[in-house]
This record gives sequence, structure tokens and C-alpha cells, in this order.
Amino acid sequence: MRSSVGIVMLVGQLGSRLIDRGLMSPRLEREEGARKCSFRSSSCRLKTLSFLCSFLASLFSLFGSLSLSNFAHALDGQQYPATAKAPLPVFKNPRQAQQHGIDLYRAGEIESSLEALKYAADGGQPVAQWKLGRMYADGDGVSRDDIKAYNYFFRIVETLDEDEITAREIPFIANAFVAIGVYSLQGIPNSIFKRDTGRAFEMFQYAAMNFGDPAAQFNLARMYLEGEGLPKDPMQAIKWLSAAAEKSHMPSQALLGKLLFNGHEGIAPQRARGLMLLTLARDAASRDKQDVWVIEAYQAAMQDAAPLDREMALKYLDGHLKQSALAQNRR
Repeated sequence: MRSSVGIVMLVGQLGSRLIDRGLMSPRLEREEGARKCSFRSSSCRLKTLSFLCSFLASLFSLFGSLSLSNFAHALDGQQYPATAKAPLPVFKNPRQAQQHGIDLYRAGEIESSLEALKYAADGGQPVAQWKLGRMYADGDGVSRDDIKAYNYFFRIVETLDEDEITAREIPFIANAFVAIGVYSLQGIPNSIFKRDTGRAFEMFQYAAMNFGDPAAQFNLARMYLEGEGLPKDPMQAIKWLSAAAEKSHMPSQALLGKLLFNGHEGIAPQRARGLMLLTLARDAASRDKQDVWVIEAYQAAMQDAAPLDREMALKYLDGHLKQSALAQNRR
């Protein structure tokens, strides 16, 4: 629409200039000197239009690939602002938009990826919804916004159709349940999203049982261990921590190792096994602030461990690594 208006204005300006200069004037009446063109006859109008079209065709041929804004500038010297960014490509479907957005994100074109991902998310693509949720939750290329993050994650939870899930989508869907669970457990300050331990339990339990998600299992275990919104149950906590630790989930290895090394409310100490798990967790931990507790738990256990505990822990560790290598080779 804007291009059409621009062309009409350009033609009008060009016609006015040519008329003023006498380049496209029809037969002039010369009875009392040169007069302005009256355009009274149909023939005159047709000749004028024909001349104008031919003249414009010549100009477009002359200027070749000039854009409309540059073409106008060439005629009148005015500046026309260029478009800020390229228009969003036309996608066959939301899934194609999702892949395009992910490709742009991986290429570092965060701002461009947002438009494609939002289009895909609005079209019901769970991976796009999850990616946008993570970006807003982490402030990754956008301003952190927990409410937007929550809403994108909740779209996945709200519209989940178990019959339509693909294997590729399961980790993203499971993580969305965990994210809603964490938000529900903590609440979002200055918002309508208040702390709701019952909802948090539902989210963690669903992802833990249906998807076997280790992060969900870890959070479910913590709720049982600390009695958040439900009675304390250390045995249930040990069960879910063990399931997550078998998947090499580092926080679960660390917490389970600490519980087993020290013993906890009816759980007899298993110091060697606990030390082995803490060693695995220490090796997998980063030096970030969030993992400091893992390193501190390992160091405390090593200081308190007897020589026999350390020796047995090394044997457990060797056996564990051999089993992991065999399992890896079978895949």
C-alpha cells in the first residue's frame, strides 16, 4: 500500500515538474502568447498519459535496480529512511517457523529469532514456546520477564495432548512442567502468581512419573524431604533422588550422597556409597555460585570419612564407572 501511494506521489511530482518545464505540454494556444495547458480534449489527455508512461519506463530502465526510496531521492534530493529490518519470511507452517527461529538463535541473531519463534509459539509449537519461556526466564537476549516466561511455559502445560507428543518434544515439555512447578513453589514477586505448593507438587509429580525427568524427580524429593505442602517422607525422597541420580543428575547425586553419608531420620548411614555419590557430584559441579553447596558437602564428607570409607568409596566409584561405560557402549 505504501509503495503504491509513493509511486502515485512520485508520478504526480514528476508530472508537475515536467509540465512546469514544458516537456509534456500538449498543443498550446498561442493566440495571446503562451498560456497554461488546459487539457480540455480527450485526445490531449491520452497523448499526455502515453508520453508520461513512456518517460517513466525510460527512467526506470535508466535507474535499474534502484529502490523506490533511492529513485525518489535521485529525482528530488530528499532523504527517505530505509526499512529497519527485513520482513519476516512467509512460512509454510508454524513448525517451519520454529526451525527457522532456532536456526537464527544458534547463529546469534537473537532479535530476528524472536519473531519467528513467536509466530511458531502462537501456532502451538511446544519447542518454540519452551525456548521463549527459557529466554525470558534467563534474560537470554531479552529483558528478564518471569511473567512472560511463566505464560509461555503454561501454554505447554495447558494444551498438552499426550497422543500428539513426539520423542523430540518430551524433554522440552517435561522442563516446562518443572518450570511451572518452581514458579509455583516460589511465587513471582509483585504479580498474581503466588506461592502454591499443591500446584508445584502436581507439576513435579507429573513430569517425574510420566516423563522420568530427573529435575522433576529432584524437586519432588526435596518436597518430601522438607515437608513442603505435604507430610515429610524421607523414604520417598530417597526413592526419587535415587531415580534421578541414576540418570547422572548432579544435584540429586550430591543430595543423596549427603543423606546417605550422614544418615537422616530413620535412614541408616551408608558412608562409602554416600562418599562415592558426592565424588561424582563434585566432579560434575561447576564453580558457579549455585554449585558451591555441592563442593562444600564433598569436602565436609572427605574430612569426616575414615580411611576404610574412602577405600570402599573408590571401589564403588570404579564399579559405577565400568557399568556406565558398558551401558554407553550398548546404546
